[in-house]
Amino acid sequence: MSAIHELILQGLDGRELPLAPFKGKVLLLVNVASKCGLTPQYAGLEQLQQDYQARGFSVLGLPCNQFAGQEPGSAEEIQTFCSSTYGVSFPLSAKLEVNGHERHPLYTLLAGEGAEFPGEISWNFEKFLVGKDGRVLARFAPRTPPDDPALIQAIEQALG
Repeated sequence: MSAIHELILQGLDGRELPLAPFKGKVLLLVNVASKCGLTPQYAGLEQLQQDYQARGFSVLGLPCNQFAGQEPGSAEEIQTFCSSTYGVSFPLSAKLEVNGHERHPLYTLLAGEGAEFPGEISWNFEKFLVGKDGRVLARFAPRTPPDDPALIQAIEQALG
């Protein structure tokens, strides 16, 4: 099992969110925020979820309040916002840190020293595509919309 699949996050609902069940699936990991200029990307992320989940794909939203305090809400407020505003059906983790001393171990694997695509997370809605085997296949900038042809092509290729 890959290091990513060994992790257990906390879900937005307070329960464990193990990544092991995603082994054999393609994941798009996105640090999300409710009060960002890029927040409308939730609609496109949900569309990807709907379009590809039957083929073994999932978006995983990772709320983060490290960029200009743009995810200030409680878990309940984030959940309500995501479901009522964008109809989000993909899993959401509890808020986590993507940079700095408190960086979550998931982000150490995604972007830390020795990672395939190392470097600080630059803003909300940075995207990492993880293959069925847990390998990080691609990293997309925050402003890359979910319907970007290069992102769609990478997802299609990862799904095989």
